[in-house]
Amino acid sequence: MSIFYRPENSVAADFIPFYWKGEYHLFYLRDWRDPGNHGEGTPWWHLVTKDFVRFDDWGEALPRGTKEEPDLYVFTGCVFESAGVFHIFYTGHNPHLCAAGRPMQVILHATSPDLRTWTKDREFSFFAPTDRGYEPNDWRDPFVYRDEDRGEFAMLLAARKTTGPGRNRGCVALATSPDLQTWTVRDPFWAPDEYFTHECPDLFRIGKWWYLVYSTFTERSVTHYRMSRSLDGPWLAPANDTFDGRAYYAAKTAGTEKRRFVFGWLPTRDGDKDDGGWQWGGDLVVHEINQQNDGTLTVRPPKTVLGQFTKRQTVDPVSVLGFWKTGAKQFSTNAVGRHSLLSLGALPDECLVELDVVMEKGTAAAGILFRADDAFDQYYQLRLEPANQRIVVDRWPRPGDQPFMLERPLAIKAGQAIRLRVLVSGTCLVAYANDTVALSCRMYEHRVGRLGVFVTEGRAQFSRVSIWTR
Repeated sequence: MSIFYRPENSVAADFIPFYWKGEYHLFYLRDWRDPGNHGEGTPWWHLVTKDFVRFDDWGEALPRGTKEEPDLYVFTGCVFESAGVFHIFYTGHNPHLCAAGRPMQVILHATSPDLRTWTKDREFSFFAPTDRGYEPNDWRDPFVYRDEDRGEFAMLLAARKTTGPGRNRGCVALATSPDLQTWTVRDPFWAPDEYFTHECPDLFRIGKWWYLVYSTFTERSVTHYRMSRSLDGPWLAPANDTFDGRAYYAAKTAGTEKRRFVFGWLPTRDGDKDDGGWQWGGDLVVHEINQQNDGTLTVRPPKTVLGQFTKRQTVDPVSVLGFWKTGAKQFSTNAVGRHSLLSLGALPDECLVELDVVMEKGTAAAGILFRADDAFDQYYQLRLEPANQRIVVDRWPRPGDQPFMLERPLAIKAGQAIRLRVLVSGTCLVAYANDTVALSCRMYEHRVGRLGVFVTEGRAQFSRVSIWTR
């Protein structure tokens, strides 16, 4: 099994993580993409893990309804425990109901005594209150928490107002309840007039800071977070307000105040092509959250995932372009006025690549090549660009002038080492820089090849270079 979980003959979409007694219960939306054989709609499936490597499959948790029922698609929600009873609040989605004048989305409820056997509460339904200015067909992704200060339960929802420019109506709605049964809609929890909608809201606290997590597809598909000292706001946007890039969506968190993880999915692409459209659903990617001194959040690879890669592979440095100085796990080049490239040997299908790179002042770029052919005419590239202060995933060749670039901001200073850890498995690549910045992507069209490093227009040194397999 890949280091990135994916259900057999299907894909995993939104994960709903729940931490309970040392285990992570990962509920997720399973999609076979084959309605002819599997029927329309998506159920919730249930995994249990302690390490994000080994998973106990508990099977279907919430089955799909029929075309006449509101939960043909069992969409995203939350898992919550109260007084020894486990609750799921989830989105019922059924576009077929619109023809009869019924809302497409509604919040529904299920309970369990043991997290394994779930019973749908057929008497419960919570629709968007149109009389309070909410659109009826965008009322989803409930997240329930205890508001200790007010002594009540609270629910956040992805919602849209009925007024204002269409692109800017998204808000995080708020409802409260004394008993988890009767819910009263309040003023929006957060309504910045910035997005079409705020999908999959999630809320947690570390120390003195509260964090609001949400995903949006308005300007790009990505998971954001905001931070505040109070549940009443203001909700502040940090300079780097995302956990990953375009290829990481609908991420939600679980864990403790001391150790927390964010669970998202790396989407597949149409036709298994590098330039295919991004699809809904894919493989699970887990990042560990780390709070910085100023309250901002960064992510790093889980130690349990890194710990699976224990077999060191041979690194075989051979110069392809330019002159390289090579030693034990250390390589350097003077590429002022040119491009230099070093082959490091065959890249395993699943592996962990680790290295430090130090660039001298004025260097244009340096990084790693993956799955290069023998002539180094085609490859994937992880590129560090000091002038743009970013890390980029690219490929060569590109069709015409079409960009294939996923990027994240990254602080790069001349003379300071950047630690790169890159997990490769099948079509998945997940890179970490300095254990603070993550960048995930797909690699479809080159399935085998060589590993290499490169420097463009400057000087750089690579050290502690290693390749690990399981």
